[in-house]
Amino acid sequence: MKYLYFVVLSLIFSFGAQAAFIEGLEDVPVMEGLTQLPNDAITFGNEESRLVEAVLTSESKTFKEVSRFYKNTLPQMGWAYQGTRGRTLVFEREGEVIDISEESAEPLKVRITVKSKI
Repeated sequence: MKYLYFVVLSLIFSFGAQAAFIEGLEDVPVMEGLTQLPNDAITFGNEESRLVEAVLTSESKTFKEVSRFYKNTLPQMGWAYQGTRGRTLVFEREGEVIDISEESAEPLKVRITVKSKI
């Protein structure tokens, strides 16, 4: 029981330190060490569907680290991990899909796309 308490507190404090979220996606955090490229963002939507796309970059992180972060973090926010398609992580939640893809390794560029399943 003490171990579980410690794990929960660790998650809260580690996530609390990560306060930045992707512009247009108030429930998808930006991993520490990544920076969102503001000129590469796309946002489109209405009451029935939406499409939000963002590009994150880093000089020091790897896609393996990014993958681990989002596999651990997004389920806490209601996203269910569905697996991979090539170098793309796929999550689903309430009629939406989030794809996290590696576009380049050096420097690391990651494209995050949230779209309605409609």
